[in-house]
Amino acid sequence: MNKAITDGLQLMPPAFADGLSVWSSGDGTPGSDTYAGSGNGVYVQSDQNFAGCLEILKTASTQKLRYMGETPIIPGCYLRVSAKVKALSGPFPSVRVAAWAGGAGGNHVGGLTEVGPEVTLTSYGEVVEVSVIIGTGPRGGVDMVWKDVIYGHFGLDFTGPTGGIVRVEDLVIEDVTSVFLRDMLGLVDVRDYGAVGDGTTDDSAAFEAADAAADGRTVFVPAGTYRLNNHVTIENHIRFEGTLSMAAGHRLVLQKNFDLPTYIDAFGDEQIAFKKAFQALLNNSGHESLDMGGRRVQLTEPVDMQAAEGSRNSFATRRVIRNGQLEAVDSPKWDTQTVTSKGTYSASNDRTLTEVTNAANIRVGSLVTGNGVGREIYVRDVNVAAKTVTLNKALYDAEGTQTFTFQRFQYMLDFSGFEALTNFILDDIEMNGMGRASCIMLAKGGGIFHVRDCFINRPKDRGLTSIGSGCQGLTIDRCQFLSDEMSLPVSQRVSIGFNANHNDVKIRDTRVVRFKHFCILGGAGNLITGNHWFHGDGEDLGVRKGGIIFTTPNTKSVITGNYIDNNFIELTNEHDATPALGQQYSFGGLTVTGNIFHVNDTGDWFSFIVVKPYGPSHYIHGLSVTGNTFRSLNGNIDRVEKVDTTFADLDYTRMRNVLFYGNTFNGVNEEIVNPSMIEHDQGTRSDKWTVATKPSLPFGGRARVVEGVTMSGKVTDAQGNAVTALPWSLTEQGSDGTKVELNWPTACKGKVWLRVRMDRPL
Repeated sequence: MNKAITDGLQLMPPAFADGLSVWSSGDGTPGSDTYAGSGNGVYVQSDQNFAGCLEILKTASTQKLRYMGETPIIPGCYLRVSAKVKALSGPFPSVRVAAWAGGAGGNHVGGLTEVGPEVTLTSYGEVVEVSVIIGTGPRGGVDMVWKDVIYGHFGLDFTGPTGGIVRVEDLVIEDVTSVFLRDMLGLVDVRDYGAVGDGTTDDSAAFEAADAAADGRTVFVPAGTYRLNNHVTIENHIRFEGTLSMAAGHRLVLQKNFDLPTYIDAFGDEQIAFKKAFQALLNNSGHESLDMGGRRVQLTEPVDMQAAEGSRNSFATRRVIRNGQLEAVDSPKWDTQTVTSKGTYSASNDRTLTEVTNAANIRVGSLVTGNGVGREIYVRDVNVAAKTVTLNKALYDAEGTQTFTFQRFQYMLDFSGFEALTNFILDDIEMNGMGRASCIMLAKGGGIFHVRDCFINRPKDRGLTSIGSGCQGLTIDRCQFLSDEMSLPVSQRVSIGFNANHNDVKIRDTRVVRFKHFCILGGAGNLITGNHWFHGDGEDLGVRKGGIIFTTPNTKSVITGNYIDNNFIELTNEHDATPALGQQYSFGGLTVTGNIFHVNDTGDWFSFIVVKPYGPSHYIHGLSVTGNTFRSLNGNIDRVEKVDTTFADLDYTRMRNVLFYGNTFNGVNEEIVNPSMIEHDQGTRSDKWTVATKPSLPFGGRARVVEGVTMSGKVTDAQGNAVTALPWSLTEQGSDGTKVELNWPTACKGKVWLRVRMDRPL
């Protein structure tokens, strides 16, 4: 680059032959004396060495020569000022290039170097050349670094004894920028715009000036540490050899290189770079996603995502982090923090603990355990002054005062500092907890958090945790959850894939391996399709636990096309402060269709569908189990469904709209169906036939409805005549209500088929 050529910039001063009125014997500023009238200088038309020159009699200790024209100083442009001189007679002086730095309003800019190296003349007639390079950046080879200078008056100083006579050839000022540019057209160096790179000086303005001048070229950051004390946005491409230092609250937005590898180059530290890139993602309307570029970021501590952003506690515009790996490395920062505190709970204020001791020590996001506390209860908020703790769900039997335990697991990505975060996506990310860290904690509120094509590997405690409503519309697509407890028997596992407290969760095409539980779902409207969750072990007669646990009785959910492997579906109401049936819905609203259920090496007590009421009087209203395959290997199981009566049983007299039909059973002793076709063979004549429905009705239910009776062959009376009249039925007979009584007009015997239900369809 040469400004004299590319921009037509006039750098060369006029020749001495054009007159001496523009050549000052002072500092070159307007009004200073000139050689045209001083009598100390004269133009010599011909010289044996110079075509034309200025002859000067040295009369002052520092004899000055300055061009009075204003030579512009442009950021990124480097000037070389040179002159050839020789001594004619008298004492030998020293010579140097010298200048006067001018700023805004014609004022002198002080504190700068304005003289070059001195050369002493040692013989008469010998031609000596002196030169300096002037520029705005501290480049190697630059003699005068002029920052905040607009123009200069350039020339020479003659120092030393007076009385000598010297001759000076025309002064030369030329653009030598190309010497300093690696690519004459492609790079704009921040040093050319005043950046120092000493780690202390604020280089923010220099970076923005370089970016403004780049105009499509690449901003170049050479070696050094550049302190930026303000927000900086770079609109052009940028390349780093040096690194940046910024306070946590200051943002760096790279519009053309918005990717994690560039931020790592910028900050020289993967963790800081990840935080800074995320900060920019939420403050950069020009980009909806942060590409990690396939990089692995090793984390030594949890990333507080809200603190990394720093300026807001909610965000609702779609944003994506994609294409990379996060790995927890050994550090005490991953240790679980455990606190015990007394607190009081009342069902009338079912999401709050009051009179909590040591509330200041309890962290938001802590898992709460204690008597009458269900699974996956977390601290959503803490009010230290009021001594209250807000919970994500109600407690089923914790009325009164007790000591609770609060465990704060450590998460690689912790969004819990946000009050609300909506439309956030993790895409193609591998999170490796290495058995040291949990992986993701959601924001307190918001929704539509989407995890797709991700690997959640070896979380220490939890894969993904919701402590509030930030899981509304949570979507997990094509992911893999791999436990760190694969070698442990089911009975010893503690880790859980994920939990959700609110509605409309979608889990699709995801593989989950060997957790204690796959997920705890506390909301309704869940769609669970195309997944495989496996939770077995190598134990003979091994314990099996729930894979999916619903804690809202009426789930309004669909489970279809899944491979449910060595675990069961569990329906509970453990997140209800008044678990006995009142005005709320009871169990139901669940469709289980077209799934593969598999178990092996377990006891006959195992069942694939378990209803566990935490209070009395509940029943099932709306359960459809159709087109599934149930299979047990290495030992039969008794039934595929059961009621866990640890806390209460169901009210079998209120069952409604329960459909078990079209399922396949392998290795199951008692196959079930509802409505059930039951064949009864009456061997002795009687006008009252008692028909047993056990064990074919689900959940050992009562025989509540007879939909039809069909004779199988001839039913005969005492004379052997055919009985053509149909019987009428009495349902719910016997001590457990599982028998049907058929009443005939006469004593008879024979075979019939009954279509019996354990529910009322409407």
